Amino acid sequence: MSSSVQRKRVRKTPEARRAEIVETAARVALTEGLECVTLRRIAEELAVRPGLISHYFPSADDLVGEAFSVAATGELDALLPADRPHGTPTQYLARYFTLSAGEAYDDISRLWINARHLSRYRPVLRERVAEQELANDDRLEQLIREGVERGEFRTDDPRVAAIQMLVVLDGLGAHANTDRSNRPAAVTRMPLTTAERELGLPYGALTDVPAPAEAADVSDPAEAADVSAPAEPADLTAPKPADVPASSADPT
Repeated sequence: MSSSVQRKRVRKTPEARRAEIVETAARVALTEGLECVTLRRIAEELAVRPGLISHYFPSADDLVGEAFSVAATGELDALLPADRPHGTPTQYLARYFTLSAGEAYDDISRLWINARHLSRYRPVLRERVAEQELANDDRLEQLIREGVERGEFRTDDPRVAAIQMLVVLDGLGAHANTDRSNRPAAVTRMPLTTAERELGLPYGALTDVPAPAEAADVSDPAEAADVSAPAEPADLTAPKPADVPASSADPT
């Protein structure tokens, strides 16, 4: 009798498999571009048949849109958490700008450039880009409103103030593919200058601000993306096991 014990292969749940596919697609999108997110490419990355990927994402456009959403949501949660119990609005806003200026976020900046370009031709991606832009507007507006309520900020229209800041950040992020070594300091500081002006803060108020206590390490926005339970549009819900064609069954 053989002394070796054959390991039992464990079949992944549909939720775990779908999350794995999306996580892989988001990583490829961040490092290589959304054009590289294809059913065949993700199947190769996971060493499975393309039919398994198409079981969860019948169209490559569906997978591209989901990959972008997960990466962009991870970026937003890393830059500006929805729950902020460990600091003041001023601290979280200063942290937001500090992280946004870091080289670690060049990949996500390139992804936004990539997504906005491709969204001209891909309706699913265009819808996801619009959703993520709105989410960014909402999250920053919420922080500004909290600051106004606490007397830290002064503005008559938090929404407009938030959009102005994001426009400046987007403009600087558009240069993620170019050499910025000769950029004037005043240009680099434009997001802070805009925020201070729009929120009634003195010049320098958002510089050298202590970070919120117990702030998470978000040096890599790709790792910050939570793909364990991604949002699932109704038309992308995985079929029930009885509906899965034999050729598309999960081999693991």
